[in-house]
Amino acid sequence: MKIRVQPFTIISLLAVAMLFSSCASVEKSNTISLLTAAGFHVRTPETPKQKELYASLEPNRVMRATVKGKGVFYLFKDAERGIAYVGREAEYQKYQELAIRQQIAQQYYMAAEMNRQAAWGWYGAWGPHGIWW
Repeated sequence: MKIRVQPFTIISLLAVAMLFSSCASVEKSNTISLLTAAGFHVRTPETPKQKELYASLEPNRVMRATVKGKGVFYLFKDAERGIAYVGREAEYQKYQELAIRQQIAQQYYMAAEMNRQAAWGWYGAWGPHGIWW
């Protein structure tokens, strides 16, 4: 018994895969923008200790690391470029504040957009249809 796959199915699966990959890249670039705005510095691992620490990090995630004698650092591994964004407590707090502000702004925007769409659906261009029609 042969299973035949329709071309439309293949195209649909490719479109969904591209959508998910683009969402991940948008989220990553947003995180990098917030980290940069918060004052994180771009570093390329150079010493064996830095390379070991870099290899142990999860990619595309802000992580906390404690280095003996140097204190607490926050790191974001960009595996595609082979770099890390490094910041201390002050930069991390600023990053969190910026992320929260951005989230609040997005929520306000979505609420305003939903209100606009609801008003358009109710009133339309000429008023409530139930009364005029």
